[in-house]
Amino acid sequence: MLGKSQFDDLFEKLSRKVASHTSRRSFISRVGTAVAGAAIVPLLPVDRRGRVSRANAAESAGDPRGKWTPQDHDVQACDYWRHCSIDGNICDCAGGSLTSCPPGTKLASSSWVASCYNPTDKQSYLISYRDCCGGNVSGRCGCLNTEGELPVYRPEFGNDIIWCFGAEDDAMTYHCTISPIVGKAS
Repeated sequence: MLGKSQFDDLFEKLSRKVASHTSRRSFISRVGTAVAGAAIVPLLPVDRRGRVSRANAAESAGDPRGKWTPQDHDVQACDYWRHCSIDGNICDCAGGSLTSCPPGTKLASSSWVASCYNPTDKQSYLISYRDCCGGNVSGRCGCLNTEGELPVYRPEFGNDIIWCFGAEDDAMTYHCTISPIVGKAS
């Protein structure tokens, strides 16, 4: 085991050896390259074949979440077509509607989007999920759908984030989520 002075001597010799063979500019250049390289890592593509194979396995095993089968008649059900990527409580069950917050809550300024398929007209639409904030959590019609969900480095498509941040007063508390149509997906 090295003592404190032996460790200091060893570290000093190593530092002097590195300093004699490396310039400051070269060292700073290498550190800068490493930092820039580390910043690019989240932008690299992600292989999702494992996720697809797990979904196919769940579908064949009879798991109801294995395959998304939307319907167009009960807006308070989790399998309603507009709720393909909802993570939270449906506002229609809490005194609001698909496009408006319940009384006493405030609409969050941010949202996440997904492309959902309407089985009635066989079209896909962009849905802008927006949280209604304030009061207590609704607790009614809770859904966790992940159709079209993307990873965390694309937060505008992430349904795992509570979007009530930055709201006024006590409105930072999540209540429920609305799902208005933005337009047709191309």
